[in-house]
Amino acid sequence: MYIRRKLGKLAVMVSITAVLSLLTNQVQEVQVHAASAQGKFNMAYLYFGSPNSYTAQVQKSGQTLDVVSPSYFELDAEGNLQISNTIQATFIDEMHRNGKKVVPFLSNNFDEGIGEKGIDNREILVNQIVDAIQANQLDGINMDIENMDATYRDKYTDLIKRLRDKLPSTMEVSVAVAANPTGAAKSWIAAYDYKALAAVSDYLMLMAYDESYPGDPTAGPVASLPFVEKSIQYALTQVSSNKIVLGIPFYGRYWNQDPASNGAGLSNQMVNKLIQTYQGTTRYDAQSQSPVATFTINPTDKETSINGKKLAEGRYTVWYENEQSLKEKLKLVSKYDLKGTGSWSLNQETADVWDYYRLWSDGFYFADMQKHWAQGDVLAAANLGWMLGTASNQFSPDAALTRAEAATIMVRALGLSSTVSAMTADGYADVPASHWAWQDIMLAKQNGLIQGISDSRFAPDQIMTREQMAALLARVLQVSAQPGKMAAQFSDVPAGSWSAEAIAAMSSGGLVDGYADGTFRPRASVTRAEMAALLSRAQPLLTK
Repeated sequence: MYIRRKLGKLAVMVSITAVLSLLTNQVQEVQVHAASAQGKFNMAYLYFGSPNSYTAQVQKSGQTLDVVSPSYFELDAEGNLQISNTIQATFIDEMHRNGKKVVPFLSNNFDEGIGEKGIDNREILVNQIVDAIQANQLDGINMDIENMDATYRDKYTDLIKRLRDKLPSTMEVSVAVAANPTGAAKSWIAAYDYKALAAVSDYLMLMAYDESYPGDPTAGPVASLPFVEKSIQYALTQVSSNKIVLGIPFYGRYWNQDPASNGAGLSNQMVNKLIQTYQGTTRYDAQSQSPVATFTINPTDKETSINGKKLAEGRYTVWYENEQSLKEKLKLVSKYDLKGTGSWSLNQETADVWDYYRLWSDGFYFADMQKHWAQGDVLAAANLGWMLGTASNQFSPDAALTRAEAATIMVRALGLSSTVSAMTADGYADVPASHWAWQDIMLAKQNGLIQGISDSRFAPDQIMTREQMAALLARVLQVSAQPGKMAAQFSDVPAGSWSAEAIAAMSSGGLVDGYADGTFRPRASVTRAEMAALLSRAQPLLTK
């Protein structure tokens, strides 16, 4: 990534998401894209900060990331592999324990000559990379050679093909490629044969940033929305959407009166600090969908340094990224059904990024889930298509679950889809054929999942209680109290209660919990968030 050349090398080189929840009974279902419980793929580069901080950097992202790509490999002056002494087996082991792959990136630090030597040396280089991956228990390689002449296009593809042939299919081979919004056929941007590279790699990491660059005399956005979208559109003329990972920038660039500083990079964290320190002003540029800040450093102001360089006095213009601009970019992942995202780089983002990142990248824009405890459970249910939103931007996690919603969730989770005949004799007076959940309620009834409160009434808007949901799930999952496992004894669930057996079965299976005071509160309502959590626990049984 071009930012590295000017920023300088530092130090050597629940689960949120997508909530497809059920709608309220007054509105029709919000249409959303559902893929899998895992949702979109997300990776991030690790470049800034001490390697000792890498684990903490990754932990800030929660369960968002599938792959982390640390700065472990680069090319030396002769085009051979140079392995960083910052590789830490403890970090790699920790990532593996947390279900994340460690795929280091190999860089030529934007040096044309070194990059070309590495490509010319590809037979030896490939063997060096394979040996290093195996020796360090790594999970593949992300190739990030930049600024080579376009005549190296085929040679670079051959390098990637050799890597793919040498490494097991379980190991990742990915390629960082320059954005090419205009389809340029010259300059280093044209050195990437998208189509050929995609055929011999797992995915292309589309570096859809550095629209403005170090040394650029004109202040402008790092990644305007039109620039990013055109870059995606061109890529899609060459490769399928499931081979494209969209690069997301966590940094900005500044301009002042010093031409040597034009387009110098700084983290989004630092931008916020500068705005606060120097009482700057911000505006959101509608055309580029990017924020821009201005501030002045006066002679008497506190000094600030970036990457060891003191900021000079004067007027500054900073183009960067904030929540609004990042969300607009993340929406493109769903719009074009891309494989996922790749962010440059951890330790540059603001703390709030991970409150919404996975939700938005998966195509769910629920503002009320950004900091909710059930983010992960809602995301899983959403990506499976089991729950939908109550509106395009709302999940309503703390709203009580209705009987109509419960019936619909069970039908979706079990994959019931047979046609229901609209026979009034088999229906309910309070669930006409025009009701949004009519078919699901009829399917649930026909399959013995849930019955009405009487022969003629279903009460679709009545809330589901905790004991009712325990009984419903016990019936659907066909669970009973497990031998050798003690069911929790709840003070408010008498042995003779109609729901006691179901609650005991669900409790012994670890599917339901009580409260800290020893109660189950059987008649309390089940919230939509709690339902998502129940589905997460029950998923292995529902999908077996």
